[in-house]
Amino acid sequence: MPELPEVETIRRCIAPEIVGQTVTNVIVRNASLRWPVPTDLARCLPTQKIISVERRAKYLLLRTDAGSAIIHLGMSGKLLVCRQNKAVEKHDHLDLVFANGKILRFNDPRRFGCALWTSDDPTQHPLLATLGKEPLEDGLTAEYLFHQSRGRSLKIKEFLMNSRIIVGIGNIYANESLFAAGIHPGRAAGRISLKRYERLKAAIKEVLTNALRQGGTTLRDFCDAAGNPGHFQLQLMVYNRAGESCRSCGSLIQQIRIGQRSTYFCKKCQR
Repeated sequence: MPELPEVETIRRCIAPEIVGQTVTNVIVRNASLRWPVPTDLARCLPTQKIISVERRAKYLLLRTDAGSAIIHLGMSGKLLVCRQNKAVEKHDHLDLVFANGKILRFNDPRRFGCALWTSDDPTQHPLLATLGKEPLEDGLTAEYLFHQSRGRSLKIKEFLMNSRIIVGIGNIYANESLFAAGIHPGRAAGRISLKRYERLKAAIKEVLTNALRQGGTTLRDFCDAAGNPGHFQLQLMVYNRAGESCRSCGSLIQQIRIGQRSTYFCKKCQR
């Protein structure tokens, strides 16, 4: 699933292409995504100019004067900016057609993504209203993480992946952030000190920032809206490296299951 660096990479890629452009048509080829594509999207979006492209957690918000399109890529979704004469492929479910001849095309083989519409503040939409802190903004502090973790027995990796606490951190970056902070992924969140949360906060910001610089992580088929893969996979320290040597100490990377997700760590570097 695309995580924060991948979604932000796509946002930065499509924003210069569509901000200020007027939508002339919305073509829905398959409305049966994770939630049905609402008829309001095709009814309200044409004639509207895209004012901004924003990101909240893993959602992209295309704002107009009439309302906002809310897009989530799900497990396998892609957004591609292309010309109108580009051939339609099997899983191309939705096109936003612009007056300048370009298209924003949504492709999603597994159909776990969504394309919704709201005429209200999109950040107050039921899918977004209860989301936690953005990890790259000032609101994410060690004190916040420490306070949120008190009395919680769940493992720290699950804590990081709880979108009501902190958003955008999926499996890849939870593993990498905990390695960078030297924290074992199975440690109880409520038993981690404020000092260690300081290290974890810094690690989260550093890992996500580095991933953004590399255009995200491409393990299978992630690419940005221009079709370019990410390169952060070349810098992964633990994720998907079970049985390989730790790049820091040489010990073998371990793999366990936490919250039904594959979890990777170095038993020597992480305590």
